Amino acid sequence: MHLNPDAADDAKKDFAKDMSYGDYLALDAILNAQHPRSSDHNEMLFIIQHQTSELWMKLMLHELRAAIRNVATDCLAPAFKMLARVSRIMEQLVHAWDVLATLTPSEYSTIRPYLGASSGFQSYQYREIEFLLGNKNAAMLKPHAHRSELFAQVQKAFESPSLYDESLRLLVRKGFALSDTERDWSKPRDFNQSAESAWLTVYRKPEAYWDLYQLAEELIDLEDAFRQWRYRHVTTVERIIGFKPGTGGTNGVPYLRRQLDTVLFAELWKVRTDL
Repeated sequence: MHLNPDAADDAKKDFAKDMSYGDYLALDAILNAQHPRSSDHNEMLFIIQHQTSELWMKLMLHELRAAIRNVATDCLAPAFKMLARVSRIMEQLVHAWDVLATLTPSEYSTIRPYLGASSGFQSYQYREIEFLLGNKNAAMLKPHAHRSELFAQVQKAFESPSLYDESLRLLVRKGFALSDTERDWSKPRDFNQSAESAWLTVYRKPEAYWDLYQLAEELIDLEDAFRQWRYRHVTTVERIIGFKPGTGGTNGVPYLRRQLDTVLFAELWKVRTDL
């Protein structure tokens, strides 16, 4: 096949009356949403890093909410695709920290005073992701109380069944006897021995429970990716600010390290030892 070097001559070039690429993506709004507060060259990196992360988190929430609905209605095949996509988004966010890590301590020190008390700790989308994944903590609602519409959105995720709650409900619909699958969804989950036993059966007989087996592996992929995202966050923060307190009032790296101990799908990890 011979490529015509003049093929671009046939491309549409007049968009006076038609939607262009920039129109479709609302690029004017996106590309003009960066408003550095300092004159420092490096603040643009800091802003774009966090704005793009929020865009990826928006897509994560879109996929997670749909996956939860699908698991709740036994539509597992679409849920698997959505959960795999969320894991890949988290991998993308892991690599995004590599870009922020080019910010040196002295460069960050120049822009830090302009951040005020703002912090990623206050990301309502991140908090929704945590709640949808089952890490429920009522204290994490408070940073959003000053904006009623956002508070309602985060509170809904806090009070709703998580992805794992719906996965355990699915086990019950598939014939497994589980305790505590109907509970106060806003409370942290305790380790559930009956859930451990159910997942152990699934892993010992994958051919008999293939959909549940695949769901379990999608959940493990997801938590694995989430842990790596969190870990890369900690190391990047330590690289840039050491053990200084965070702008949002936390004690910085020690706080972030404690979060690494959070286990979302405890019974699925325990099964690895049981087998």
